[in-house]
Amino acid sequence: MTFRDVFKSSFLEEAADFAVLDFIIAMGIAFALGLFILWVYKKTYNGVMYSSGFGLSLMAMAMITTLVILAVTSNVVLSLGMVGALSIVRFRTAIKEPMDIAFLFWAIAVGIVLGAGMIPLAVFGSVFVGMVLWVFVNRKTTDQPYIMILNCTDGEAEGQALEQVRKYVKKQVLKSKTVSKNGIEMTLEVRLKGDDSEFVNQIAALPGVESAVLVSYNGDYMA
Repeated sequence: MTFRDVFKSSFLEEAADFAVLDFIIAMGIAFALGLFILWVYKKTYNGVMYSSGFGLSLMAMAMITTLVILAVTSNVVLSLGMVGALSIVRFRTAIKEPMDIAFLFWAIAVGIVLGAGMIPLAVFGSVFVGMVLWVFVNRKTTDQPYIMILNCTDGEAEGQALEQVRKYVKKQVLKSKTVSKNGIEMTLEVRLKGDDSEFVNQIAALPGVESAVLVSYNGDYMA
């Protein structure tokens, strides 16, 4: 019995038909586009803490997806088995930033398109998506929201502080108010008229105002 007799299926024939050059080209382009996705992710990241592991996973996702699609497109029977095998995969890691989902789909889409052999579509599509993200994510807005936290000793100090806030902001929304024996704490969402934050010092210097804090607001407010 020879080694070929061990495999009664067409395993060896399929291995012989494997195009090494196609594999090298597809994986090389997937690596380059993965690096491009990683670079765009770094430049457009606006979260609290950047995760280098997630960034590297984007590059790996593009290459792994390309490898899977190359195998699927070469054999119809394998594609059916691959669907069943991948259906048992479950991801438990929570996605904290909404934009991370877009980058994950981008990396997967690049792998699928490259594995299908549509290299120009993958390259020009990635460049277009990268430019759109670069323009819109890094676009500076003049209506940047902020959270202001005021600690006042009594109601009179609260009124004076709110009056000063109204003078220097375009819009204010009360998010929470805590009243205790030690004083009053208010959390406000404010929209500044400009980039000047000097008014925070003036509010903190008011009689009865113990502290005034202004922080950037990324939309993840929890009352």
